Amino acid sequence: MQFLAMLTMLIDHVGLLFFPDQPLWRIIGRIAFPLYAYALAQGHQHTSSHNKYVLRLFGIAVVSQLPYQLVFDTNELNVVVSLCVAAILLRVLDGLSPGWFSFSLIALACFIYEIFPFEYGAYGLLLMLIFNYMKSGPMLVGLHFLLNLAALFTYGWVIQLFSIFPTMLIVYGPNLWRRLESWRMPRWLWRLFYPVHLAVLAMIVNFIGK
Repeated sequence: MQFLAMLTMLIDHVGLLFFPDQPLWRIIGRIAFPLYAYALAQGHQHTSSHNKYVLRLFGIAVVSQLPYQLVFDTNELNVVVSLCVAAILLRVLDGLSPGWFSFSLIALACFIYEIFPFEYGAYGLLLMLIFNYMKSGPMLVGLHFLLNLAALFTYGWVIQLFSIFPTMLIVYGPNLWRRLESWRMPRWLWRLFYPVHLAVLAMIVNFIGK
């Protein structure tokens, strides 16, 4: 899973930077974020220390922000910031009983994700919540599909519809998924890939620009 998430994110970024007129790169790249959202939910549920987990995400987010801005020429917050804040929200929600206060907190968080330049906005947060609370089954696929439809009508995200495929793989391909998850890689590679690949792309973009 980790290798597939990194590979498809790299394909997405390369396509966005160097082949913007070829949508196939971005379509393949739609696989990445659902896998990271799923990994966030799994990390939240199984980590031995939520504080250390959030701090690791925070560190990756901080290190990645400058190369992210240089690569994409944007003031948007990188996706790990979205993951980090979502992890904090999930931790807070764990201490609350389901009810109006929890839903109000989620609504406020969605508003914040939309007002501030979080990558993927409220869509990203809601997808992470879906993966955390809907363990598996057709309901997970259905909710992701409805979220994609909402993004289509709200933001015009046509290509984002393809992000349903990794969710379908998680739900309907458990044997294949278990085999993918058995392919482990060094933790340092998983944690450093995002900021390092952004730094390399930033250098390439600036070199071409000169």
